[in-house]
Amino acid sequence: MSAAGSLSPLIHLVDDDAAVRDALALLIATVGLRVEKWADPEAFLASFDRHGIGAIVLDIRMPGLSGMAVLDSLRASGADQPVIMLTGHASVDLCRRAFKGGAAEFLEKPVDDEVLLDALQQAVRRHVRSRERHAADQAARTRFNALTDREREVLGLIVAGLTNKEIGRALSLSPRTVETHRANLFDKLEAPSLAQLIRHYAALVAGDPG
Repeated sequence: MSAAGSLSPLIHLVDDDAAVRDALALLIATVGLRVEKWADPEAFLASFDRHGIGAIVLDIRMPGLSGMAVLDSLRASGADQPVIMLTGHASVDLCRRAFKGGAAEFLEKPVDDEVLLDALQQAVRRHVRSRERHAADQAARTRFNALTDREREVLGLIVAGLTNKEIGRALSLSPRTVETHRANLFDKLEAPSLAQLIRHYAALVAGDPG
Protein backbone atom coordinates (compact mmCIF):
# COMPACT_ATOMS: atom_id res chain seq x y z
CA MET A 1 0.00 0.00 0.00
CA SER A 2 1.50 3.35 -0.99
CA ALA A 3 1.02 6.45 1.08
CA ALA A 4 1.29 10.12 0.48
CA GLY A 5 4.53 11.34 1.96
CA SER A 6 7.71 9.49 2.79
CA LEU A 7 6.49 7.50 5.79
CA SER A 8 4.33 4.40 5.74
CA PRO A 9 0.96 4.56 7.53
CA LEU A 10 1.09 4.44 11.32
CA ILE A 11 -1.65 2.95 13.50
CA HIS A 12 -2.05 4.49 16.95
CA LEU A 13 -3.45 1.94 19.40
CA VAL A 14 -4.89 3.57 22.53
CA ASP A 15 -6.04 1.15 25.23
CA ASP A 16 -5.30 1.04 28.97
CA ASP A 17 -5.29 -2.80 29.00
CA ALA A 18 -1.70 -3.96 28.36
CA ALA A 19 -2.77 -7.45 27.27
CA VAL A 20 -5.20 -6.02 24.71
CA ARG A 21 -2.62 -3.53 23.45
CA ASP A 22 0.02 -6.20 22.94
CA ALA A 23 -2.35 -8.66 21.27
CA LEU A 24 -3.82 -6.09 18.89
CA ALA A 25 -0.39 -4.65 18.07
CA LEU A 26 0.85 -8.11 17.05
CA LEU A 27 -2.28 -8.66 14.98
CA ILE A 28 -2.04 -5.33 13.16
CA ALA A 29 1.65 -5.88 12.42
CA THR A 30 0.78 -9.08 10.50
CA VAL A 31 -0.58 -6.97 7.62
CA GLY A 32 2.53 -4.80 7.46
CA LEU A 33 1.20 -1.76 9.29
CA ARG A 34 3.35 0.09 11.83
CA VAL A 35 1.84 0.34 15.30
CA GLU A 36 2.45 2.71 18.19
CA LYS A 37 0.90 1.68 21.50
CA TRP A 38 -0.50 4.09 24.08
CA ALA A 39 -1.72 3.25 27.60
CA ASP A 40 -2.47 6.87 28.52
CA PRO A 41 -4.91 8.78 26.28
CA GLU A 42 -3.65 12.13 27.53
CA ALA A 43 -0.08 11.23 26.60
CA PHE A 44 -1.32 10.14 23.20
CA LEU A 45 -3.07 13.46 22.57
CA ALA A 46 -0.02 15.41 23.73
CA SER A 47 2.27 13.60 21.27
CA PHE A 48 -0.07 12.91 18.36
CA ASP A 49 0.98 14.30 14.97
CA ARG A 50 -2.20 15.13 13.08
CA HIS A 51 -0.21 15.57 9.86
CA GLY A 52 0.72 11.89 9.74
CA ILE A 53 -0.87 9.18 7.62
CA GLY A 54 -2.70 6.29 9.25
CA ALA A 55 -5.55 5.51 11.63
CA ILE A 56 -6.38 5.33 15.33
CA VAL A 57 -7.76 2.37 17.27
CA LEU A 58 -9.34 3.80 20.40
CA ASP A 59 -10.88 2.09 23.41
CA ILE A 60 -13.95 3.87 24.72
CA ARG A 61 -13.75 3.02 28.42
CA MET A 62 -10.45 4.14 29.97
CA PRO A 63 -9.65 5.64 33.38
CA GLY A 64 -9.31 9.41 33.27
CA LEU A 65 -10.00 10.58 29.74
CA SER A 66 -12.63 8.48 27.96
CA GLY A 67 -12.38 7.39 24.35
CA MET A 68 -15.27 9.67 23.43
CA ALA A 69 -13.44 12.64 24.96
CA VAL A 70 -10.31 11.71 23.00
CA LEU A 71 -12.37 11.52 19.80
CA ASP A 72 -13.86 14.95 20.48
CA SER A 73 -10.40 16.40 21.13
CA LEU A 74 -9.01 14.91 17.90
CA ARG A 75 -11.79 16.38 15.80
CA ALA A 76 -11.56 19.75 17.55
CA SER A 77 -7.85 19.88 16.68
CA GLY A 78 -8.59 19.25 13.00
CA ALA A 79 -7.17 15.72 12.94
CA ASP A 80 -8.52 13.79 9.94
CA GLN A 81 -7.15 10.33 10.73
CA PRO A 82 -9.97 7.76 10.77
CA VAL A 83 -10.80 6.47 14.24
CA ILE A 84 -11.99 2.94 14.98
CA MET A 85 -13.70 2.77 18.37
CA LEU A 86 -13.56 -0.39 20.50
CA THR A 87 -15.77 -1.19 23.48
CA GLY A 88 -16.66 -4.13 25.66
CA HIS A 89 -19.94 -2.47 26.64
CA ALA A 90 -21.71 -1.58 23.41
CA SER A 91 -25.07 0.12 23.27
CA VAL A 92 -27.10 1.76 20.54
CA ASP A 93 -26.68 5.17 22.17
CA LEU A 94 -22.91 4.78 22.50
CA CYS A 95 -22.63 3.66 18.89
CA ARG A 96 -24.72 6.62 17.75
CA ARG A 97 -22.59 9.05 19.75
CA ALA A 98 -19.38 7.60 18.32
CA PHE A 99 -20.50 7.97 14.72
CA LYS A 100 -21.91 11.42 15.39
CA GLY A 101 -18.51 12.35 16.82
CA GLY A 102 -16.79 11.31 13.62
CA ALA A 103 -15.74 7.71 14.26
CA ALA A 104 -15.08 5.66 11.12
CA GLU A 105 -16.05 2.36 12.72
CA PHE A 106 -17.46 1.03 16.00
CA LEU A 107 -16.49 -2.53 17.02
CA GLU A 108 -17.39 -4.58 20.07
CA LYS A 109 -14.82 -6.48 22.13
CA PRO A 110 -13.68 -9.19 21.84
CA VAL A 111 -13.17 -7.92 18.31
CA ASP A 112 -12.95 -10.39 15.43
CA ASP A 113 -9.42 -10.31 14.00
CA GLU A 114 -10.47 -10.23 10.35
CA VAL A 115 -13.14 -7.59 10.97
CA LEU A 116 -10.63 -5.29 12.68
CA LEU A 117 -7.94 -5.78 10.04
CA ASP A 118 -10.40 -5.18 7.23
CA ALA A 119 -11.73 -2.03 8.90
CA LEU A 120 -8.20 -0.76 9.50
CA GLN A 121 -6.97 -1.41 5.98
CA GLN A 122 -10.02 0.25 4.46
CA ALA A 123 -9.64 3.24 6.81
CA VAL A 124 -5.97 3.68 5.91
CA ARG A 125 -6.70 3.44 2.18
CA ARG A 126 -9.40 6.10 2.52
CA HIS A 127 -7.05 8.34 4.48
CA VAL A 128 -4.27 8.01 1.90
CA ARG A 129 -6.70 8.85 -0.92
CA SER A 130 -8.09 11.80 1.05
CA ARG A 131 -4.60 13.21 1.65
CA GLU A 132 -3.68 12.72 -2.02
CA ARG A 133 -6.83 14.56 -3.12
CA HIS A 134 -6.07 17.35 -0.66
CA ALA A 135 -2.53 17.69 -1.99
CA ALA A 136 -3.84 17.79 -5.57
CA ASP A 137 -6.43 20.42 -4.61
CA GLN A 138 -3.75 22.56 -2.96
CA ALA A 139 -1.58 22.36 -6.07
CA ALA A 140 -4.55 23.29 -8.25
CA ARG A 141 -5.34 26.31 -6.05
CA THR A 142 -1.73 27.44 -6.29
CA ARG A 143 -1.89 27.23 -10.08
CA PHE A 144 -5.23 29.06 -10.14
CA ASN A 145 -3.87 31.85 -7.96
CA ALA A 146 -1.03 32.31 -10.45
CA LEU A 147 -3.49 33.28 -13.22
CA THR A 148 -3.79 36.93 -14.22
CA ASP A 149 -7.11 38.72 -13.80
CA ARG A 150 -7.61 38.61 -17.58
CA GLU A 151 -6.92 34.88 -17.69
CA ARG A 152 -9.52 34.34 -14.97
CA GLU A 153 -12.05 36.35 -16.99
CA VAL A 154 -11.33 34.26 -20.08
CA LEU A 155 -11.53 31.06 -18.05
CA GLY A 156 -14.95 32.00 -16.68
CA LEU A 157 -16.27 32.66 -20.18
CA ILE A 158 -14.79 29.40 -21.54
CA VAL A 159 -16.56 27.50 -18.77
CA ALA A 160 -19.76 29.40 -19.58
CA GLY A 161 -19.57 27.90 -23.08
CA LEU A 162 -18.60 30.96 -25.13
CA THR A 163 -16.54 30.56 -28.28
CA ASN A 164 -13.27 32.41 -28.82
CA LYS A 165 -15.04 34.98 -31.00
CA GLU A 166 -17.74 35.54 -28.38
CA ILE A 167 -15.11 35.87 -25.65
CA GLY A 168 -13.22 38.36 -27.82
CA ARG A 169 -16.34 40.48 -28.29
CA ALA A 170 -17.22 40.31 -24.60
CA LEU A 171 -13.74 41.41 -23.50
CA SER A 172 -12.82 43.57 -26.50
CA LEU A 173 -9.96 41.23 -27.42
CA SER A 174 -8.77 39.92 -30.78
CA PRO A 175 -9.38 36.21 -31.51
CA ARG A 176 -5.61 35.66 -31.51
CA THR A 177 -5.29 37.18 -28.03
CA VAL A 178 -8.13 35.00 -26.76
CA GLU A 179 -6.43 31.95 -28.25
CA THR A 180 -3.20 32.89 -26.47
CA HIS A 181 -5.01 33.25 -23.16
CA ARG A 182 -6.77 29.94 -23.76
CA ALA A 183 -3.46 28.15 -24.42
CA ASN A 184 -1.94 29.73 -21.32
CA LEU A 185 -4.88 28.53 -19.22
CA PHE A 186 -4.50 24.92 -20.33
CA ASP A 187 -0.78 25.13 -19.66
CA LYS A 188 -0.91 26.87 -16.28
CA LEU A 189 -3.75 24.72 -14.93
CA GLU A 190 -2.19 21.55 -16.40
CA ALA A 191 -5.54 20.55 -17.91
CA PRO A 192 -5.23 18.06 -20.80
CA SER A 193 -8.77 18.68 -22.08
CA LEU A 194 -11.64 21.17 -21.99
CA ALA A 195 -13.62 18.81 -19.76
CA GLN A 196 -10.74 18.68 -17.28
CA LEU A 197 -10.39 22.46 -17.40
CA ILE A 198 -14.07 22.87 -16.56
CA ARG A 199 -13.84 20.30 -13.75
CA HIS A 200 -10.82 22.09 -12.25
CA TYR A 201 -12.62 25.42 -12.45
CA ALA A 202 -15.79 24.10 -10.79
CA ALA A 203 -13.79 22.54 -7.94
CA LEU A 204 -11.69 25.66 -7.43
CA VAL A 205 -14.65 28.02 -7.37
CA ALA A 206 -16.45 25.72 -4.91
CA GLY A 207 -13.32 25.76 -2.73
CA ASP A 208 -12.98 29.54 -2.94
CA PRO A 209 -9.34 29.62 -4.09
CA GLY A 210 -9.23 33.42 -3.78
